[in-house]
Amino acid sequence: MNASPPRAASAPRMLGAPECVWSAGATLGEGVAWSIREQAVYWVDILGHRLYRWHPATGQRRSWQFGEEISAVAERAQAPGLLVTLRHGFAFFDPAQPDTPPRLLHRPEPDQPGNRFNDGKCDARGRFWGGTMDFACEAPTGALYRFDPDGSCSRHDHGFPVTNGPTWSADGRTLYFNDTVRGCVLAYDFDMDAGTLSGRREWLRFGPGDGVPDGMTTDAAGRLWIAHWGGACVSCHDPDSGAELGRIALPTSHITNCAFGGEDLRTLFVTSACSGLDAAQRAAEPLAGGLFAVRTDSPGRPAHRFGG
Repeated sequence: MNASPPRAASAPRMLGAPECVWSAGATLGEGVAWSIREQAVYWVDILGHRLYRWHPATGQRRSWQFGEEISAVAERAQAPGLLVTLRHGFAFFDPAQPDTPPRLLHRPEPDQPGNRFNDGKCDARGRFWGGTMDFACEAPTGALYRFDPDGSCSRHDHGFPVTNGPTWSADGRTLYFNDTVRGCVLAYDFDMDAGTLSGRREWLRFGPGDGVPDGMTTDAAGRLWIAHWGGACVSCHDPDSGAELGRIALPTSHITNCAFGGEDLRTLFVTSACSGLDAAQRAAEPLAGGLFAVRTDSPGRPAHRFGG
């Protein structure tokens, strides 16, 4: 008997227009993550060296200034606070103890001073996957690393000028990762037990005028939502074919990341950047660098916590 072809995912529906919930003017907004424990959204300004937290139920806003770039965050499962990626390594930081500096855990690239960390998140086993990139976004010196709760670190791919993502398929068997400068989304076969990758292939390539793929997330239906740097939108894609199912237009050019949150996980939070805009563009895009929120008809998935 022949196997049935994969069933196409349905198109999502937006339940309202995107709203700018924090007009922060971030130079490079990124690293958005929903905290189930705190019912709040964290995000960062990488080049502004700042961590933000917004609590939707109360409207409370908090921010923390760092002495270097901070690019991605994940909640810790076994202790309060966050695992974060700083300019050159992984660290623990507890927002409840802001006078205590981040505790550096591991620096995987001592021989690459021109690199910095960019995007990252945890898999279902609590391992953090984070990518490095060339500060100038030109040299193919970036790599994808796995940082484990026991403190070990391993490199799983390399040769990228800019890295973004990752995210996983609904069944956890595929890892998606963005080779941003080259404009493509890569897919790998993912062994959840071993935490290893194989079968690298190009899964999706952005077309002319669509910008390049930046951060992304997966919803409960398995659809991929991808932020478009230079494309002023987030697009939603079928997890099998990569076909575009819909897009959210946003009022600024450089859209950097997205994550589902809110009490029912039906709010898509989206970050953006002022970086790369000239004076005329900044005047025309006053919400550049803001955090946006848009309601959808389908929930996302809770972010996995770091196992340490």
